[in-house]
Formats: sequence, C-alpha cells, structure tokens
Amino acid sequence: MSDHDTAPRTSGTDRASRTVGAAMMLGSGLSNQVGASVASLAFPVIGPVGVVAVRQWVAALVLAPVGQPRIRSFSAHQWRPILGLAAVFACMNLTLYMAIDRIGLGLAVTLEFLGPLTVALATSRRRVDLVCALAAGAAVVVLLRPQPSTDYVGIGLALVAAVCWGCYVLLNRSVGARVPGLQGSAAAAAVSGLVYLPVGAVALWLMPPTPWALACALLAGVLSSAVPFLSDMLALRRVPAHFFGIFMSVNPVLASLVGMAVLQQYLDPLSWAAVCVIVLANAVAFSTPGR
Repeated sequence: MSDHDTAPRTSGTDRASRTVGAAMMLGSGLSNQVGASVASLAFPVIGPVGVVAVRQWVAALVLAPVGQPRIRSFSAHQWRPILGLAAVFACMNLTLYMAIDRIGLGLAVTLEFLGPLTVALATSRRRVDLVCALAAGAAVVVLLRPQPSTDYVGIGLALVAAVCWGCYVLLNRSVGARVPGLQGSAAAAAVSGLVYLPVGAVALWLMPPTPWALACALLAGVLSSAVPFLSDMLALRRVPAHFFGIFMSVNPVLASLVGMAVLQQYLDPLSWAAVCVIVLANAVAFSTPGR
C-alpha cells in the first residue's frame, strides 16, 4: 500500500483522537462544575470548610497511587515548590467554595479564572493581549458594579482564589521542572490532605454531617478532583496543550449554566455578557501555541 493510500487514514485517526480529547475536556469541565454545585448542597450542614476537607482527602487518595511520589528521595530544592503547591491547593479550594457559598457558582468561577488569565497576559508582549486585558478589566468592572445584593466579601474570596490559581500555574511549572512525572502534584495533594485532617476533624465536629451531606461532599470530591484529573491527563495525550488551555476557558459559562440548572442561581443579561467577554479574553490569551 502506498503512502498516498495511508495518509487520509492517518489524518482521520488524528481527527478522531482530537474529537475524543475535546469530548473528554468537555466532560471534565462539566464534572468539575457539577461537583461544585453538589458540594454547595452540603454547605448548610457541614459548611465550606468541611466540604473542602473531604474534597482534599479524596484528591490525595486519588493522586497518591497515580503519581506514586518517592517522598523520601526528594531534596530541599524539590520540596520547596511542592510545599508551595500544597499551600495553594489548600487555600484555592477553600476560598473558591466560600465564595460560591456567598455569590454563587457562575460568578465565583468567572472571577477565579482571572488568575490564569493574568499570568498569560503578564508573560505576553502582543498587542492583542493588551486588548484582552482591557476587555477583561471592563468585564470585571461590570461584574463588580454595586448592586443591592452585592456581596463584597464573597467577591474578595473569589479574587483570592484567582490569585491562588495564578500561583498554581507558576508553581506547577516549577514542580514539573524539578520533580519527574506526576510525583510533585501527588505529593502536594498528599500534604494538603494531611493539613486538612485536623481542620476537617474540627469542622465536622462543630457541624456534624448527615449521611446526605457527607455523600454530597464525597461525590463533590470525586466529580471535582478525581474525574477532571484523569480526564485532563488523558485529553492532553490527544490534543495540543494550547488547545487545552483555550477549551478550559469555557468553564465560567459551564459554571453559570450548571448554577442555573442545579442551584437556580441566575445571572442578569449584563453579567452574562461580562462572563462571555472574560471567556473570549481567556480563549484569545491562550491561543498562542506553546503557552
């Protein structure tokens, strides 16, 4: 068989692989946001701290056997970014869930996405990225405009989560450069899970869980930690990294849709427009190959 005969088949295989990868990314995003919405159902019983503790434990139990970190062999040079990443894990999820509890899923996730967007824009010298920054800034002003129901504490928590996500991006690069494979992320998740052992114990003692609330927290841990991690890992084998970054920018829209469908949390038309602008700014910012 000639090369000419096999070329279309190879192209079709690549196209099919990318389609599967895109489906995995969409499933990952939906799973993450549905997990957050399920987590919020447990907030009235065990609070965001209790839910985050359970989620961190689930993440540690999932990542540890997958990454198989050789903790005893890590040097101080490797431990420093790992501990930083563990601190970011612990803070990012807590502030995000506390923000969701106060301002809703869609708005909290949209504001959190400003973290990776800021990192992408700060490392760019393209004029189009300056336009993206201005557009995203204007959209944020719209989202933060004073209203009778504006919760500035919740907004502040979401912005702290955004800072954590930006730090997560930078620390992940450092961990990836210093620690082979997935060992660094697995070790960071394990450390974060250990930190939340006493925190979660106190939170669940002060706010005793019902079987329903505990089931929601466990399900949130699976949907928001285990499923996205495994799906993203498999998707990155099928699609280019920059396409993965572009596709992730739809998460604020998914969060807003899930918030409406599951939690009856509705954004006004102007807020929807601002969310779409931030999504577009993310997509353009991550459109450069290799970013």
